[in-house]
Amino acid sequence: MPINQDAVGSKGTPRTWAWNSRDALLYALGVGCGMEDPVGSELEFTTENTMGVDQKVLPTFGVLAGFNAQGGKSAMSNAGTYDPRMLVHGEQGIRLHRPIPVEGEITMVDEITGIYDKGKGAVVATKAVATLTADGKPLFDLTSSVFIVGEGGFGGDKGPSGQTNVAPERAPDHEVTYQTRPDQALLYRLSGDRNPLHSDKQFSDVGGFPKPILHGLCTYGFTGRALLASLCGNEPARFKAMDGRFSSPVLPGEALSIKIWTGEGEDGTAIFQTVGGDGRVVINNGGFSYS
Repeated sequence: MPINQDAVGSKGTPRTWAWNSRDALLYALGVGCGMEDPVGSELEFTTENTMGVDQKVLPTFGVLAGFNAQGGKSAMSNAGTYDPRMLVHGEQGIRLHRPIPVEGEITMVDEITGIYDKGKGAVVATKAVATLTADGKPLFDLTSSVFIVGEGGFGGDKGPSGQTNVAPERAPDHEVTYQTRPDQALLYRLSGDRNPLHSDKQFSDVGGFPKPILHGLCTYGFTGRALLASLCGNEPARFKAMDGRFSSPVLPGEALSIKIWTGEGEDGTAIFQTVGGDGRVVINNGGFSYS
C-alpha cells in the first residue's frame, strides 16, 4: 500500500542504544573537532586522558540514536510502503534534558506526529523520547521529518504553512567558519550511517552529484559545535535545543560558515543558518535555545 495516513499517532516499539567513551570521541572527530577550534579548546570532546581535562560529549551526539538504536521497530514501519531511495531528510531537532554522559544506554520510543501531502511528495514527521536506562529518566528528545518523493497527491493535510526562525536582514552577531575534510564523510560514517551515497561514487552519480555527499547530520554536528562554542562557552549543560531544516547538500572538503543571530526574541534563544563555500544556505530556519 502507499503512505498510510492512519499512521499518525502510531508508535514504534522500544529500541536501545548503548555507547562508550570511544564512540563519543569518534563522533566528535567525525563532525570536525580537533585540539582547538576558532572559538576555543575542544580537547574535552576529543580526548579522555588529557591531564586536567574531563571528557565531555557533544550535545548533538544524541542524533546517532536514530541510526544505532536496535531491538525493536521504528514508528516509520507503520508509514506504509515507499521506495527508501526516494526519502530525503528534511528537518532535525534535538532537545536535551541534561548533558549526555560519556558512556551509557538509552531506551527510545518514537511516534509519527504528522503525515502531510506536499503534492510532489509526502512529509512524515516523528518524535522520539530517549530515556537513560540507568535511572529511567528522560535524557533527550529527537524530532525529525522526511520528504518522500513521489508519495504525495493523496489529498491529505498539507501541513503547517509559513516559516519559523527566519534569519534577520542584518549582519550576524556571531559567525564561525569550519573547513571540512575531503574524507569527512568516510570518518563520520563510522558513527553509524553507512549509506553508500556518502562513500560510493556509483551511488552519488545516480543522484547527479559530482562525488559522494556529506551526511546532513554531519553538517548538523558542525553547526552544533559552533552554537555550543559561541553561545555556551563549550559547556554542554547550557545547550538546550536545536532545530534546523536541510536545504542543500554539502560536498566533503567544503567550508561551512555558521551565522548566528541573538537578541531576536527572549533571552537564551538564537536563529542560525549554515552556509556552504559558495554562499548557498545548507541548513535554514535554525532555532537554538541555551542558558
